[in-house]
Amino acid sequence: MIKKIKLKKIKNKKGNILKYLNKNTLYPKKFGETYFNQIKKNQKKGWILHKKYFCYISVPIGKIQFTYKKNFNSKEKILILSSKKYFLLRVSPKIWFSIKGMKKLSLLVNTITGIHSDKEILKNNISI
Repeated sequence: MIKKIKLKKIKNKKGNILKYLNKNTLYPKKFGETYFNQIKKNQKKGWILHKKYFCYISVPIGKIQFTYKKNFNSKEKILILSSKKYFLLRVSPKIWFSIKGMKKLSLLVNTITGIHSDKEILKNNISI
């Protein structure tokens, strides 16, 4: 399941403030780690599936195409994440997803509910 959660953007002439997570949002209920993923324009990363971890994803810089599906036989769905249309995306376990850069350089931030382990994820290099 994919859920979009509205995030607050505070406009400032010196540079905007983009909220990400706080204890009042109750997302996520568990914390494992947060990492930043840079992606260049027209580059693709994925497919990846977390077996048991939730992902909380946002794009504070640039723009990406987030493609997801429940399994490889299901239809692909696409969301555009960007600093202009700023929100948090909660990705449930067992959802395949990939990302594609749409700007010169984009930055994705991802908080997962466990510590990264190659045993916890599945990867498939099928092109999107």
